[in-house]
Amino acid sequence: MTETPRDTPPPTLSLADVEAVARAAHAAQTDKAGRPYSEHLSAVAAGVRARGGDDDQIAAAWLHDAVEDDALSGEWLEGAALSRRTKDIVRAVTKRAGEPPEEYAARILATPGALLVKEADLAHNADPARLAVLDAGTRKRLTEKYTRMRALLGLVGG
Repeated sequence: MTETPRDTPPPTLSLADVEAVARAAHAAQTDKAGRPYSEHLSAVAAGVRARGGDDDQIAAAWLHDAVEDDALSGEWLEGAALSRRTKDIVRAVTKRAGEPPEEYAARILATPGALLVKEADLAHNADPARLAVLDAGTRKRLTEKYTRMRALLGLVGG
């Protein structure tokens, strides 16, 4: 019988496991257009991958709204078999009630790997095809919100 050295980190969830957890956690949720929320999570994960993100960032993309939307608790995140970096990114991109956008952006910028996840999230949120199905007032409000956040994060273009 072989013993595992005590300094070996515990195994982390695979990306497939993280995806399954995220899909299950958000199963009852829909986006503003009434589409299954998992479509947004999948698009953000694909956006992170397309931008050259690593497995920690892809895992964080699947979980980026889980704590904010109360789909999973902060306690779950803390105890989950995820890398410290993945957890840090998820915490960084989780908006806090009453938090000014400037503080939110500063936390993202201060957390290694978080900007790429937020960039992919904003890109999908601001997708003209997604926004087109919303009423004009909502579309205008969200477009302004996403444009402002991109500016605070130093992201240029659309």
